Amino acid sequence: LDIQLPGLSGYEICTELKAEPQTRSIPIIFISARREVDDIVKGFAVGGTDYITKPFQIEEVLARVENQLIIQTLQTQLQEQNQTLKAQNEQLQAEISARSQAEQALHKVNQRLQTLACTDSLTEVANRRHLDQYLRRMWLQMARERKSLSLILCDLDHFKLYNDTYGHLAGDSCLRIIAQAIERTLRRPGDFVGRYGGEEFAVVLPNTELDGAIRVARNIHQEIESLKLSHSRSPVSPFVTCSLGISAQIPYHLIPPELLLGKADQALYQAKQRGRNNFCVYE
Repeated sequence: LDIQLPGLSGYEICTELKAEPQTRSIPIIFISARREVDDIVKGFAVGGTDYITKPFQIEEVLARVENQLIIQTLQTQLQEQNQTLKAQNEQLQAEISARSQAEQALHKVNQRLQTLACTDSLTEVANRRHLDQYLRRMWLQMARERKSLSLILCDLDHFKLYNDTYGHLAGDSCLRIIAQAIERTLRRPGDFVGRYGGEEFAVVLPNTELDGAIRVARNIHQEIESLKLSHSRSPVSPFVTCSLGISAQIPYHLIPPELLLGKADQALYQAKQRGRNNFCVYE
């Protein structure tokens, strides 16, 4: 464009071309006899890419045009590469998002499988395998910390008569209710209840002296008693009751945790020998 034109000036034409989306990317070279710095600066300010003063040499004009075409081609290639990279990045982000969602879903499935592997399907408290693992872990931890570990074994009195009277479905329901009742009595995060087998439950109480374990056993006994689940054929009570055996000691890492279980089992046997519906402590 020349600057001095009839009608609109070269500056005005350039401004209009740069305002239109279809023409704004076209490089514009000004050719003018005006050599003032302000004129040249204004040419660049309105969107010009180069400024040639008259008189000019045709070779110079062709060289500058070729230079602008090269720049334009490189800019186009750069834009295309940017678009390609943007599309690739969007695809990558989508793949990352999809992978993240898949990993989250897999994590939830694994958590669910882990829960199922550790939970007794009937009572929904810990199963025997998980109970044994937790007792072993707490035994070693309390041995390191030189703190007392307590264990309570809880056995429902005359439960075979309960099943014979009300049926196994009612017995299963009773076990679920009892498991939830025991769980309600546990106050601290480390306290743990699991199904020991059949109608027996075990409660692990880390960092708990014998007096504390007795309080927990008394609470369990009262909680089960307050349920008033009918047991018409029980020789002990017209309701479901339990017998409990309690043991406590500071563990030693060279002694297996089964020692604590054996003591609680002996105390439970004593409670049954004394007429059931009570608790005994291993002395």
